[in-house]
Amino acid sequence: MCDVLNVSETGYYRFKRNLGRPDKDAVLSAVMQNVLDEHPFNDNYGVDRMQIALMHRGYTAGKRRISRIMKENGWLHERKRRPKGLTRATTEIQEKENLIKQDFTSDQPYQKLLTDISQIPCHDGKLYISPIMDCFNGEIISLVMRSNMRKELCIDTFNAAAKRFPINGAILHSDRGSQYTSEAFRKTLSNAGVLQSLSGVNHCFDNARMESFFATLKKELLYRIPTYKMKMDEVKAIIFRYVFVYYNRIRIYTSNPDGLPPAAYRRHLEQPLAEAA
Repeated sequence: MCDVLNVSETGYYRFKRNLGRPDKDAVLSAVMQNVLDEHPFNDNYGVDRMQIALMHRGYTAGKRRISRIMKENGWLHERKRRPKGLTRATTEIQEKENLIKQDFTSDQPYQKLLTDISQIPCHDGKLYISPIMDCFNGEIISLVMRSNMRKELCIDTFNAAAKRFPINGAILHSDRGSQYTSEAFRKTLSNAGVLQSLSGVNHCFDNARMESFFATLKKELLYRIPTYKMKMDEVKAIIFRYVFVYYNRIRIYTSNPDGLPPAAYRRHLEQPLAEAA
């Protein structure tokens, strides 16, 4: 038979041994399907997050192989074109007021914080969301949502973070919106021992990491539900669940070691300190 088929005897017996065994790609594909099925928002995973998720399950695979399998199964979403932001000259005063200068890294929690405001159309008006992110692990440590974007929205967002976390001595970076440049907001930061950092006018990259969070929130959640048909209270509840249950605690965060979710990475650092105390 080997002569007729023009194959080696070793190759023939290898073929017989493998009969009925699942293909390696089929096994990996099944594991990927399990990853995606674990949480509704996991269907946003790209190649990088999928590779980390497989590693957590004891499977090693290259990005090209993962990308191919995901494409074959329709699991890979095309990345939308990113708009080119405007970058204009800034003044010397604005340069001095920007303390982080697009360096969004931090080796310790609660040292470098970011904040901003974004709006969401709802059936009963516009919903304004105001989060604060910790640059150390990407965790959203505070989130306040209201039907207006007055300075009290930002002040209350900051106060909520200050009550829960030791942010004395931190830097809080934002854009130059009137809420953040108001005397009341500046005084609130000063009383808490927090330094203020401000982006330059029309410098879209000065708060790029915070903008990236909003882009993720909209892509993975808000663009997938008809918020304009929903009441604010309903949208608020959905956002709270996404941020504090999924984003902070479950979602793989590629910037953290081993892709740990933000809250898990913070606990990983704080646990030895707590045991030592």
